[in-house]
Amino acid sequence: MLKLVKKVKFSKNENRMKNFGNVEERLKYFKKGKNKNLYFVLKKRFNWMNKYIKENDIGLEVGSGPGFSKDFIYNKNLKTSDFGNHQHLDFKNIDAHDTKFKDNSFDFVIAAHVLHHIPYPIKFFKEMHRILKKNGKLLIFEAYSSIALQLITICMRHEGFDFTVNVWDEKKPKSDEKDVWSGNIAVSNLIFDDKSLFQKNLGKYFKMEHQELSEFLIFLNSGGVTSKTLCIPMNEFFMKILDFVDKILIKIFPQIFCLGRKIVLIKN
Repeated sequence: MLKLVKKVKFSKNENRMKNFGNVEERLKYFKKGKNKNLYFVLKKRFNWMNKYIKENDIGLEVGSGPGFSKDFIYNKNLKTSDFGNHQHLDFKNIDAHDTKFKDNSFDFVIAAHVLHHIPYPIKFFKEMHRILKKNGKLLIFEAYSSIALQLITICMRHEGFDFTVNVWDEKKPKSDEKDVWSGNIAVSNLIFDDKSLFQKNLGKYFKMEHQELSEFLIFLNSGGVTSKTLCIPMNEFFMKILDFVDKILIKIFPQIFCLGRKIVLIKN
């Protein structure tokens, strides 16, 4: 993996993102339906998951935040959960390390931009394995720590990344345990880039069914998902053009331009 630096960390007070983590505000903003850019990006982030979800499946989203998934997932049995206690959530105060749900409860679990906020990723995967049914699916959309995302992180002083951590260690946190909005955007690269290490450490729990890289310009021009950023308003036609450009850039130079990745894990 290409790296500008191996490690950089910022405090919450240094963050230059506007309204970052203001879940209620971002939910109201989305519901107004004025930002077509953001709608396009969120549709791209969630729609692909429908391919792996059956009509009568029982599902859970962890770390739901504003709970955008319900606008794009066709399944009506999907329940949202988060560590917070926002009124729109189906389950409140849920720790993704220890959800308290019964064993084998769900056919699928969604984790969208959650993994890099998880202090103990291996505990998270073990918990997801516990609550999923046999052959259940863990559907992940996660940050991809390319050069572009590292630059954005440094410029906006947002979250940070640390490629030096031992991501397989269950004892030392990979992000700040006391701040749920803290993040280490290197985590997904450390877990998924080396397939042999993934197999060694998580192979007895999950098999990797699908992996795909996604997003660059469409995310930069989204106006922000859990924050407020500048964007050029576009209709769907022009967003599709940006998306087409993204696909070309990501295919040729993934480690430079890619900002996101899609992962499907099947419970063994």
